[in-house]
Amino acid sequence: MEKQLQTPLTKEKAKTFAAGDYVYITGTIYSARDAAHKRLTEALEKGEKLPLPLENEIIYYLGPTPARPGQVIGSAGPTTSSRMDKYAPALLDLGQTGMIGKGRRSDAVIASMKKNSAVYFAAVGGAGALLSKCIKKAEVIAYEDLGAEAIYKLEVKDFPVIVVIDSEGNNLYDM
Repeated sequence: MEKQLQTPLTKEKAKTFAAGDYVYITGTIYSARDAAHKRLTEALEKGEKLPLPLENEIIYYLGPTPARPGQVIGSAGPTTSSRMDKYAPALLDLGQTGMIGKGRRSDAVIASMKKNSAVYFAAVGGAGALLSKCIKKAEVIAYEDLGAEAIYKLEVKDFPVIVVIDSEGNNLYDM
């Protein structure tokens, strides 16, 4: 089924999505990859304030290429989600409700998703140039020294994703 999502992604909205749904996201999402997730986790362990909101937010596992002249962002394809699996449950416990990436997730992440009413979306790998056209604004908000792995605040319009794992733990990869 095709659905529209205007962010933020509340737990109530997350519960309306089922594995296999096609979703078009409009609004604010954030990007973060391995290095940024490691820093976020270290900040949590030290009791520091995080540089981005997590409650009702979506994190896209993305490290964009540099933007060409006249573009908002370079190629914006997803990275392999399992690399964030050791960090994801802690962020989900803080209210994060959505993740965008590619590939399978660990049992611990799926259990945390069910506990926290979160959704895992997949973006099509290899389509980064096309996906970048749905990103209307990109701003580095944290960890600029990480380059492409810095945390970006992204404004997207009709960003296409598929629900791979819904808030009940139904997994498209296993269906």
